[in-house]
Amino acid sequence: MRIPMKHLLKIWPEYFEAVRSGKKTFEIRKNDRGFQVNDLLLLQEYNPKTQEYTGRELLVEVTYITDFGQPKNQVVISIVKV
Repeated sequence: MRIPMKHLLKIWPEYFEAVRSGKKTFEIRKNDRGFQVNDLLLLQEYNPKTQEYTGRELLVEVTYITDFGQPKNQVVISIVKV
């Protein structure tokens, strides 16, 4: 049985806030890390204008992954807050 991985990911403020509020329950990402169900994503808010992390973080768990309808090597990842 595979041990879930923990991935640290940048997320822009508007998307961070949507995940935090519960309105956004997915991420669309390049699958360059081999994401799998039960992995943890530590979403670290990053301001692209200042090119700095804000210090706010959210821990979410991957519940489902699909590449249906996505460009090559890109996936839609369903997430829930931990």
